[in-house]
Amino acid sequence: MRNILIILFGLAATATPVAAQLTLPPVGGGVGDILGSAGRALDPVTGRVNDLASHASRLAAERAERLRDLVRRDSGTIEFDNAGELARRGELIIVNATDADINVAVAAGYTLLGSERLDQLGLSATRLGVPGRTPLGRAEARLKKLLPDAIITADNLHQQSGEAATNRPTERVRATAAPIDATVGIIDGAPAATSAAIRGFARGAPFPSNHGSAIASLLNIAGVRSVAVADVYGTDPAGGNALAISRGINWLVSQDAKVISISLVGPRNPLLGQAIAAAQGRGVVFVAAVGNDGPAAPPAFPASYPGVIAVTGVDGRNRVLIEAGRALHLDYAAPGADMRAADARGRWVKVRGTSYAVPLIAARAAAAVSGRINVTNALDREAIDLGTKGPDASFGRGLVCASCRRR
Repeated sequence: MRNILIILFGLAATATPVAAQLTLPPVGGGVGDILGSAGRALDPVTGRVNDLASHASRLAAERAERLRDLVRRDSGTIEFDNAGELARRGELIIVNATDADINVAVAAGYTLLGSERLDQLGLSATRLGVPGRTPLGRAEARLKKLLPDAIITADNLHQQSGEAATNRPTERVRATAAPIDATVGIIDGAPAATSAAIRGFARGAPFPSNHGSAIASLLNIAGVRSVAVADVYGTDPAGGNALAISRGINWLVSQDAKVISISLVGPRNPLLGQAIAAAQGRGVVFVAAVGNDGPAAPPAFPASYPGVIAVTGVDGRNRVLIEAGRALHLDYAAPGADMRAADARGRWVKVRGTSYAVPLIAARAAAAVSGRINVTNALDREAIDLGTKGPDASFGRGLVCASCRRR
């Protein structure tokens, strides 16, 4: 709660300048007059903080209801794991399983569904079906007791962190940035019309996606010429799962992607965490969104994994989006509202969400890679310090790509 209040006070400070609200008491007024004036001066700030706290609570409640609704709607495909997070129904994964691990699991009634090697990452993922109709959480807890030294996880789902408005479409927005040669990978749905290399990692993929199309178009606006897209959604209700994302990362590494943009959020997952760490070991830079479930939501992953550049979004007045989520660390802010991007039909529409800040930072990171410049140093040099002086919980180390917004 303390961390949430810090974030809320930071947002209030950026949205309502305190100095502009102060009214000095008349000369000669008593202490009561001074305190009364100070109280009146702070009322707007207090009200703003209360509004933000109420909004954060509402977003958290909406998130919980949304997850429950997804499980109700797709109960044949999705269920909750033992931590109450969304996952593919009836399946568990052992990371780098040994033959002995598999034998113990099968003897206990788990079904071997398949095992595959993520060769670029030096990892393997063995899929197991749970015994009978055992709830996933119970089956996960039991298997962890049977194999205490194994890395066992549910196949957790990740959701896109932005939306496109249904406003009147406009003409194409053209790139104005200098061309960037480094390949940027996208983990998302597939863009529509594009020259990007695309590969599907979910049922029905690749399938045109409004969200994926917007991300690809924003990369293009920011100057990226070479894009590779791993479609982890397709038409699969359990799309965006950790295994699909890990497969996508494995493929993007094979495509020589130097930077990978991930505008998705979900829970911590051991398989995905190891996949990202392995790719980072090969020099890949990851940029990810903090999500749109508000500061009261759980920390967003992949943004919260070590070394991932965690990004929030700002509106046209450089205010942090009120719905912006949080990560275990925050690096930068970038435009995430009052801007346009392409949808799956090629129309340019208004978009809003921390999702859309990610490709802008990813483009800047790719430009640094192309120029053989340290990515963090390059981003820090461009970052505009907003909010309190120095790094803070609202803007990270500052606003990057401020000129990238196309209205």
